Amino acid sequence: MNPPPAPHQLDLVPDALLAGRAADGDTAAFEALARRHGPLMRASARRLTGSLADADDVVQESLMQAWRQLDTLRDPAAVKGWLLRITGSRSVDHLRRRRLHADVTEVEDTVDAGAGRPGSADPESAAVSGSRVEALKAALAALPEEQRRCWVLKEFNDQSYEDIARTLNISTASVRGRLARARITLAREMEAWR
Repeated sequence: MNPPPAPHQLDLVPDALLAGRAADGDTAAFEALARRHGPLMRASARRLTGSLADADDVVQESLMQAWRQLDTLRDPAAVKGWLLRITGSRSVDHLRRRRLHADVTEVEDTVDAGAGRPGSADPESAAVSGSRVEALKAALAALPEEQRRCWVLKEFNDQSYEDIARTLNISTASVRGRLARARITLAREMEAWR
């Protein structure tokens, strides 16, 4: 059995230092940031685009944009949120270009990680959980696209209202309104599952 690969030296360096070095042109520091935050960026893009292939394209575009715009990052310690905002914006741009609606196929794993897996609760509980997840997926798919985007960015990516507003190029008040309407609709649709 082979020993696990040794971590890269830069993988232990804090984000702020890596971002500062990357802004000065250090490609190794930027690669460390991409290794650290790439999986989360990919998961975020997949939730928004509904496709793993599209998510990979979005992450690549996002990293290229981040590399070009590193000098605009005001707070190097906030590089993770900044990369996620870029990823969100690029995902929305990708959807606009392709005129596709976001697919919510990953909701099952996020909402109820144990449902339907071997070794989970009894079959009846697994069936009920699976049905609940399917109902949530259907309710999310039925939301208007702008509400769904806000909801995904808030609930899955844990972005602030301000970050969502910047990502979608709308006002914070619009974000609040869209989220409120989405939550009301989802609560009404999921009432039977409470």
